[in-house]
Amino acid sequence: MNKLVTGLASAALLAVSSLAVQAADTTMRISLQLPMKSHLGQNLQMFKDEVEAKSNGDIAVEIYDSAQLYKDKEVPQAVGSGAIEAGVASLTRYVGDIPMVDVFYQPFLLDSEEKVRKAVAPDSPIRGPIDEAIKDTGSTVLWWQAYGGAIMLSNGGPIKTPADMEGKKVRVFGKTLGDFVTATGGAPTIISGSEQYLAYQRGTVDIGMTGVSGVQSRSLWEVMDTITVTNHADIEFIVVVNTDWWNGLPAEHQEIISTAAMNAENAVRDEMGQIEQRAYDAAKENGMTIYTPTAEEIAAWREASQPVYDAFLEKTGEAGQAMLDAAANF
Repeated sequence: MNKLVTGLASAALLAVSSLAVQAADTTMRISLQLPMKSHLGQNLQMFKDEVEAKSNGDIAVEIYDSAQLYKDKEVPQAVGSGAIEAGVASLTRYVGDIPMVDVFYQPFLLDSEEKVRKAVAPDSPIRGPIDEAIKDTGSTVLWWQAYGGAIMLSNGGPIKTPADMEGKKVRVFGKTLGDFVTATGGAPTIISGSEQYLAYQRGTVDIGMTGVSGVQSRSLWEVMDTITVTNHADIEFIVVVNTDWWNGLPAEHQEIISTAAMNAENAVRDEMGQIEQRAYDAAKENGMTIYTPTAEEIAAWREASQPVYDAFLEKTGEAGQAMLDAAANF
């Protein structure tokens, strides 16, 4: 985002927030790319309600949803620079600074809820180093938001094996998912979540990757008719706060926000299975076909994915190998 746009956005934020500032000691603005009806939006609402109630109105939380201020890819810079206090970003948006975040997008590595929970535990050998590295970007991780497994969207039939990817344009939301597409014969295109509906509608891409909850919150059944349940990656979002802003808060405000963040993280993690099931049910009700690959088809995907692991280790070295070893022991 250029300086002019950043300046205008900041000015607009200050104007909108002026009344809240008068009534509260602390104002926390959060940028979200998804609509409020999404489960991430509802999770932020839960956080907001708890913070404002526990602080007796001394902390005001303002949520700017549907990418009205910043797109997903712009959040790390906006929060790190202090243009906004907080934001929600796909974890993979930090891959430029921290290549090891893409451990969550290694194909079929974290392929069960048990493994994912161990990986995202705050003190785990996978999450711990990531949270620490993000501090170098000017941001501090407040909590992680589960988004479920990555699935594929298509029209006219499922994507059963790598052969079905040959020559197809595929929407991805990270470099490693792009490597996965390339390794399996497709042509990746990075498209923000808020822009994928139009990309499918216009035929910019042939195949999509997202979490099934995004199919529901964005009504993607209007532009795609088939879901292939590959669960080939674990999609995680993180809520980050500007570190300087955070360090300047009164201790009692930090405590209220931290406790609400922990409660929000646990709630969305515990509800993820139900959230995904409701999304699959909604997709079926709206005419989508749901296809689950066979064991043999998954094996073909795994075999084709080896170059993705090779590229990950080339970028991350010993740190990446340690994460893969940890995941293998989960």
